[in-house]
Amino acid sequence: MSTGMIGMNWLRYLNPIKRGRLENYVMMRCIIMAGVALAVISSIIFLIDFVEISKSLGVRTELSSLQILGLMLLKSPNVILVLLPFAFLFGTLAAFVNLNRRSELIAMRAAGMSAWRFVTPASVTAFMIGVITVTALNPLATYLSDNYERVRARIEGTAMAREGDIYLRQGDTEGKTQTVIRAASQKSIGHLIDATFWVYNIDSTGVPSFTKRIDAREAILRPGMWDLKNAREASAGEPALFYNVLSIDSNLNPQTAFEKYISAQSTPFWSLAPTIAEIERSGFSATSYRLRLHQLLATPLMFAAMSALGAVFSLRLMRLGGMAKLAIYGVSLGFAVFFFNQLCSAMGKAEVIPAFMAGWATPIIALLAAMSLLVYTEDG
Repeated sequence: MSTGMIGMNWLRYLNPIKRGRLENYVMMRCIIMAGVALAVISSIIFLIDFVEISKSLGVRTELSSLQILGLMLLKSPNVILVLLPFAFLFGTLAAFVNLNRRSELIAMRAAGMSAWRFVTPASVTAFMIGVITVTALNPLATYLSDNYERVRARIEGTAMAREGDIYLRQGDTEGKTQTVIRAASQKSIGHLIDATFWVYNIDSTGVPSFTKRIDAREAILRPGMWDLKNAREASAGEPALFYNVLSIDSNLNPQTAFEKYISAQSTPFWSLAPTIAEIERSGFSATSYRLRLHQLLATPLMFAAMSALGAVFSLRLMRLGGMAKLAIYGVSLGFAVFFFNQLCSAMGKAEVIPAFMAGWATPIIALLAAMSLLVYTEDG
């Protein structure tokens, strides 16, 4: 079929009533090819995780293939979400190359359709999938990853009660005091043995100054307070005081105070804001958690940018040649965006740049680069 006949077939989709059908067609092609790319990426990750679990856990205990498969399905989704932007880059690139190869792009351009009209549906679709990924898939993936760690700990026999010294820190709601807590051992959850409390006052500049020390034979955490038994309180410049029973205020949650904070990457989206507030209230730095929050909020924009980059590098007409070279350039730019995002993440964790900038810089720059290339391609 000649290009002219193809153009005539496409013309009927360009009237105001049927114009949306063309955009839906392009959108569906992009979704299908992104799904294919995701399937390929997922297969590679599944294979790597299957081999890794077989070597790390299979040699320590007898696990059947089904058990290893189950562990793989718990571990892999979190990794897949990290590489999901590449699915949109490769999928959109492949979709537009196929449209170009079948002369459908030629027909659309010959009919006077702007490149913005068939690039926008791909980017908007990627953006919407990004919203779903952040709000639904990310919590699910982190839940599965947490279950994997629990199962792995049980298999390795490391899911044991905490031994050795225990350290906690608590602050007040106004940020005027900080208390560092150390215990030699833990009799049960919330019940410490040979505990020491170092209390500090925080001045207006944020500098702590030592106020007093409390040693207790036993310390039991209850809602809103610590119950200390056989306690000795020593303040700077004052004689020591002894108490059979002493209660001091606490803002620690007895249910979660003794759980180690999970890493920022393992914290689900909906739990990040409460976790940040709790960490900062306890006097710790929550920079990595703030960075993770901004990265997740910027995920839909990252998906849209990668989709736009894939489309821009496949708009060159097949008859002009150089399509393979442009596709390689597009893939290379996608990897460059990924590594630049990792660099920004490292700089954000080190507090070299603000967490907001570290989380949003890469998707914004990638989207602006795609728009600039599209303007150059479309308008010269």
